[in-house]
Amino acid sequence: MTKTFIPLHQNLRHFLPIDFKITDWDALQPYFDKLLNRIISTKNELELWLQDISELEAVISEDACWRQINMTCDTTNNMYQEAFTYFCMEIEPKMKPYGFELNKKLLDCKFTKELDTKIYFPYLRNVDNAAKLYREENVSLQADANLLAQQYGVINGAMGIELDGKEYTLQQAVKFLHSADRLLRETVFNKIVARRLTDKDKLNELFDKLLAIRHKIAINAGFDNYRDYKFRELGRFDYSVRECFEFHDAVKEHILPLQAKLIYARKKRLCLDTMRPWDSDAEPVGTEPLHPFETGEELCNKSVEVFATLSPYFSGCLQTMQQMQRLDLESRKGKAPGGYNCPLAETGVPFIFMNAAGTVGDVITMMHEGGHAVHSFLSHPLQLSAFKEYPMEIAELASMSMELFSMEHWNIFFTDEKELNRAQLEEMERVISVMPWIATIDKYQHWLYTNPGHTIADREQAWLTILNEFSCGITDWSGFEEYRTNFWQKQLHLFEVPFYYIEYGIAQLGAIAMWRQYRNNKQQALDNYMAALSLGYTKTLKELYATAGIKFDFSPAYVKELGQFVNERLGEMGV
Repeated sequence: MTKTFIPLHQNLRHFLPIDFKITDWDALQPYFDKLLNRIISTKNELELWLQDISELEAVISEDACWRQINMTCDTTNNMYQEAFTYFCMEIEPKMKPYGFELNKKLLDCKFTKELDTKIYFPYLRNVDNAAKLYREENVSLQADANLLAQQYGVINGAMGIELDGKEYTLQQAVKFLHSADRLLRETVFNKIVARRLTDKDKLNELFDKLLAIRHKIAINAGFDNYRDYKFRELGRFDYSVRECFEFHDAVKEHILPLQAKLIYARKKRLCLDTMRPWDSDAEPVGTEPLHPFETGEELCNKSVEVFATLSPYFSGCLQTMQQMQRLDLESRKGKAPGGYNCPLAETGVPFIFMNAAGTVGDVITMMHEGGHAVHSFLSHPLQLSAFKEYPMEIAELASMSMELFSMEHWNIFFTDEKELNRAQLEEMERVISVMPWIATIDKYQHWLYTNPGHTIADREQAWLTILNEFSCGITDWSGFEEYRTNFWQKQLHLFEVPFYYIEYGIAQLGAIAMWRQYRNNKQQALDNYMAALSLGYTKTLKELYATAGIKFDFSPAYVKELGQFVNERLGEMGV
């Protein structure tokens, strides 16, 4: 399937004035009232009504996204903070009752049953689910939780260390942990630990507030705990809690040994008797750290070249984002941590945010977020905004598959073959090591939310038990017990997007399956990939994975099968 890239333009508005901008609720409310009061007499009128809802949703979504983008790009700007807070507290809570009434109107409409279920089934299922979960008393609680969660980025955005008279963000400081100078690595690691522990109590206090609000939301909705509520809210129709625990066990049995193999291989390369926490990303003395780029602009330009080797469509996506200034790639003080691709529903051209510091990890992040961006472009032509609100299990398949597809073309970043091999091995280490971490974070979330009212001491003990369960035990953490006890605080998902994490594990397995398909037939794999992503969420997860040419499966047998494939690839790399 050859797909030509066509630059996207903002959708023409039919329901809202072309110059309409969101200022306050009073300006928005009349459009919600018009939709709610409209008489629907035919199936065609129903579909036009849905298109008008979609247009309104797209405009609101893009406005909200820009408020968050601006705030994460500069956490020190009070104006950005206030704009985001205003939306969370004064606009979003007032929209939710209307959303509920509009959902009811759709579900009660006699023409709804005439909609094509081949396209509308996942959407109508989500509407029904949202209507059943809605509670008026939760609207303000959800606004409070969203606002509180953003404080995590503010706290972390202020973190940094000083080294040789120069300040570095924690994201920038990580590059020193790749150095062959072990004393430098240890020095930097200690500084990072000290800085993180400075805000340990502040983050615990923030998390306690979030736990209390989330539990109350669950109780209000008729659930025993927030875990069970969140599974429903996330629309996890294709798997259950039981499959999550099967995934944890499968990772422990079939992936943890691969991680141990890689750690022992690095320990041998470093000629160490004892691995310490600052050795996990290091290279032997005499081996310079990989330095694939200098600036964010160089990172983007080289990424465009890599994407072009796969498909002109992929490179066209990034070039359009460059032209429209939809990229903020370099780390700096006052910028929130992490990285993301933010779809922008009206224009269709997403925004990539990350904290690049010149490492291999940054190349991987760019490939990952670039995969998300391609997904945003491919799904944008779908008729309704709701069709583009795909679940994370397919969203992360898009990003993680792109990492593995692009890997053999990283010679654009690494012209020396030995350096290319090192970079590819680092990607494989990430693919493998992230799986036990995903299992750790996911299992910890199950504990957190099924044990409401726990103390900080309870939380620390549960974390250490679960962390040890998914650790190889090779690295010596002595002297850093307090840091390891609070290591969970570095995972922003726990604060900002609860229970959104196992999706990475499911998608990582899917990406390995896509990579296996790619190695057998590159063009067919890319065609299947684009076909699946073009569907947005007009099919179930199992159908989307089938369109991609793989199985939606994370059973122990399937994890073992894919683990064996990865082990063979490691053999090819000399591990």
